[in-house]
Amino acid sequence: MAAPAQRKLAQVGLGLCLLVAAGESAGASKLKLSGANAQALTFAALNGWRDDDHAAAYAAFQKSCGAIKHGTMKMRAARPVYGALFNVCARAIAAGNLDRDQARAFFEDNFKPVRLSSKGQEQGFYTGYYEPVVEGSRVKTEEYSVPLYTAPAHTVKKKQSKVFAAFDRSKIEDGALAGKGLEICYVKNPVDAFFAQIQGSTRVKLDGGKLLRLNYIASNGHPYTPVGRFLVDRGIVAKEDMSMDKIRDFMESNPDEGKELRRKNRSFVFFHETSLGENDECIGAQGVQLTPLRSAAVDKSLHVYGTPVWVDAELPIENEKPETPFRRLLIAQDTGSAIIGPARADIYFGHGDKVASIAGRIKQFGTFVMLVPQSVSLSGADAQGVPLPKPRPKDIVAAAN
Repeated sequence: MAAPAQRKLAQVGLGLCLLVAAGESAGASKLKLSGANAQALTFAALNGWRDDDHAAAYAAFQKSCGAIKHGTMKMRAARPVYGALFNVCARAIAAGNLDRDQARAFFEDNFKPVRLSSKGQEQGFYTGYYEPVVEGSRVKTEEYSVPLYTAPAHTVKKKQSKVFAAFDRSKIEDGALAGKGLEICYVKNPVDAFFAQIQGSTRVKLDGGKLLRLNYIASNGHPYTPVGRFLVDRGIVAKEDMSMDKIRDFMESNPDEGKELRRKNRSFVFFHETSLGENDECIGAQGVQLTPLRSAAVDKSLHVYGTPVWVDAELPIENEKPETPFRRLLIAQDTGSAIIGPARADIYFGHGDKVASIAGRIKQFGTFVMLVPQSVSLSGADAQGVPLPKPRPKDIVAAAN
């Protein structure tokens, strides 16, 4: 969500670096994957590729092109994959709307699939996120007493991503920012405020009937700590059962311990009001509206926004068991500080109570395939074949929510 600094994802200390260097010949680029496995594939090898609704993925891609088309020559030269996407986007803009088959042909003509995984891994890892909906008030009352803060105006103007670094979550919750006039609104429950920060955006239903749309604007710069792992370590929740709902239930059933648990995550997020309407989706870090089940948050230090990503996984969507096939083309349009690695993605599910529960239990392995523009070639040393995937792991890795 607009550079959300916090999410429920497990931090994976991969120490990976994705380098993109200029190719030897004019107009060519070479993709070098340092610390990652890469395997060039064909579209025919992608399980379920022809069954996807590529028109929906193409519509999301066109949103990214709306941002990419403003890229300067300097930006395109600095990141050749970005430059290659700029050229692909020019063709997409010229092509206009495409139907399902035309969109599939467009992706096949302009990209080539490359399966990615980190060293020592054979699959990628997926989680989910959403936009919370809470009740709130513009004024503080006995019922609505928990503030959602914005950042100081001068820091917003300067586009500072970190503010109030001297204050961690505990100090802010204890009133370190009181009297500074930064309160946007107030919500009933500190747990609601906590989860809004983790997700990076929220819809606030004001008591007067107005819907307030808030998006991430900055953080205090403190490291994000996924709190779910403490519940797993204490044996309160089994790792295979960990979800956002489990964390919320614990915090609300145990207010004092819940407060202590929240404060283990010292990071704190600030919001700003947007002009989004009720039917608009929230804005991702690329600056475009996200599309439910078509937008993904990725590691921005490795991937370029607008890059298509093919996902092949079994997810707990229809029920709590990871048995719903999810084979879709998503577009990288967002990021999060806990999303680390070449084959990590957070799938955007939209808003609402039902999707909150679904997104909060996604924590599965799966195949991660990046679609690389045709003009970008893989480094020979790094494009060696990755072993074919073993049967999908039966054990779900616990996301340290």
